[in-house]
Amino acid sequence: MPDDEAGVRESDVLREVAEAGYSFDSLADLRTSGLRYREAVPVLLSGLQRVTDQKVKGEIVRALSVPWAKPIATGPLIEQFRQVHDDTGMGLRWTVGNALEVVWDDARFDELVALVRDESFGKAREMVVLGLGRSKKPEAGQVLIELLGDPIVSGHAVKALRKLKVPAARTGLEQMLSDERAWVRKEAQRALAALG
Repeated sequence: MPDDEAGVRESDVLREVAEAGYSFDSLADLRTSGLRYREAVPVLLSGLQRVTDQKVKGEIVRALSVPWAKPIATGPLIEQFRQVHDDTGMGLRWTVGNALEVVWDDARFDELVALVRDESFGKAREMVVLGLGRSKKPEAGQVLIELLGDPIVSGHAVKALRKLKVPAARTGLEQMLSDERAWVRKEAQRALAALG
């Protein structure tokens, strides 16, 4: 790849991915190929560090949004989440958050919780909050109950609580039954039903 970071393009990353045994015309084609491209994950992580074009970076992140990219991709994606400079709702940071939900790793629990608690990350936290529903840590439920009070991510906290079935969440979930968002009310009903 070129030494000049600004010169690292999708074609450069694809060339390295091909050297790892996966020849595709685009990163999107790799992602939708149906292959488990484990050997390409380190190449993609290297590209993620070097590419500056936001669109290409997003394609790399989407290609890393696969279960077989964990645990190796979790740490670098946490770093990307912190470093991204777009706070425009569903931009690159949200895409990285979505990847973190897929590659959730309890070994990074404290770092991931720090992301969801940092309100400066706004809407981009949504899918990381959902990732808490994958956690096996007993404290995950308490973090989610706390997040029911955060209007930006409360709906995703409700969805994650439905997965975890945390009895202590009952009161908070009952309060979410009067949320102004219909989808959140429905998720609260489902979460309460899951509690029995």
